[in-house]
Amino acid sequence: MIAPQTFRTRTTMPMARTSVSHNSTELSRVFAAAVINQQFCDALLRNPNEALQNGYLGEAFSLSKEEQDLIVSSRANSLSDLAKQVNRSLSLQY
Repeated sequence: MIAPQTFRTRTTMPMARTSVSHNSTELSRVFAAAVINQQFCDALLRNPNEALQNGYLGEAFSLSKEEQDLIVSSRANSLSDLAKQVNRSLSLQY
């Protein structure tokens, strides 16, 4: 089982002067699986759609359409780069 809430993104909305937390357990599970398993990480970077559909060790990911599109549309060369792109995109949404 992949531990939930591996990372949390916190962004601030300057116009409203309030803060919004984006906390996706499923995104955390995807990144946790990629950190602990090089084969899954390679698959996620090479063919993210297939990797997400296949899941990890028999566990499916229940990502929102927006989260899945975000990962699939990224063109990252490393897990670090993917995390930065996802974080940047989520920050822009809030």
